[in-house]
Parts: sequence; C-alpha cells; structure tokens
Amino acid sequence: MNIRRFFLTVGYSGLSPKAPGTVGSFVALILGLFLLEFLHTSTLFLLSLLITVVAIKQINIYEEEVGIHDGSEIVIDELAGMWIALSICGINSENVLVLAPLAFIFFRIFDIYKPSVIGKIDRDVKGGLGVMGDDVVAGVFAGICTAGSWQLIEKFIL
Repeated sequence: MNIRRFFLTVGYSGLSPKAPGTVGSFVALILGLFLLEFLHTSTLFLLSLLITVVAIKQINIYEEEVGIHDGSEIVIDELAGMWIALSICGINSENVLVLAPLAFIFFRIFDIYKPSVIGKIDRDVKGGLGVMGDDVVAGVFAGICTAGSWQLIEKFIL
C-alpha cells in the first residue's frame, strides 16, 4: 500500500469514478463529525492546518511522480477545507443536524464555483500550495456562511 496515495486520496475516497471531490468532502465531513465527538473545534482547526502543511509537501512529490497538477484523485484538500468550515461555523451537539449539511453544501459551492480569491488561487498558485490553498479559503468562506446562516435561522425560524 502506498501511504502517500492513501493520505492524498483520503483513504482512497478520491478514487471514486464519479464526483471524487464530493465523495472526498463527504468522507471528510463524517471523519470531522466523528473527531468532534472527542475533540474541541479548535483542535480540529489545528489538525486541518497540520494536514495542510504536510499535504503541500506530499502533493508536490506526488505531482512530480505522476506529472499531473491537481489530479481529481487528490481530495486531502477537501478534507482540510471541510474541517476548517466545521471548525469555524460554531457546530455543536445541539445544531449538528442543521450545520453539518449546511457546511457541506456551502463548501461544495465554493469549491466547485471558486468565486473571488478562491479562483485566483486555483488559477495562479502552482504545486501543493495551490491545490490546498483554494480549498482552505473555500473552507473559511463556507464556515463563515454557515455561521451566518445559523444566526439567521436562530433569529427568524427558531
């Protein structure tokens, strides 16, 4: 088993024949929710930063081996972005059933459409930093949008 490939594909979830980014994001969501049963959100945030730093180097090596930039099988960037979104949004045991799907949806929207600085990073930054950078920023945007949506839900619906 190639441990680098296992890591970059998040347990081979990135090898899904259809929508590997969405599958990787969903696996990341489930793993993140599991970890939040035992860890504080700030710890999940720090873990995502650590994974980002490690992934940048590993992606650089992998891209040199395979000769492809940002291959669809690489979904460790989705994991980092999803965990950042979960860390920022204010998720807890009382709102998890609302915030988890919202964070997932917002993250996928930002990751797919790449508005603003997310698209600029995706286009202009090369190597592992580019692969990870756009998803980290997408995670920040998704976390903020999820938190804002929760505030609106609490104020006007609950």
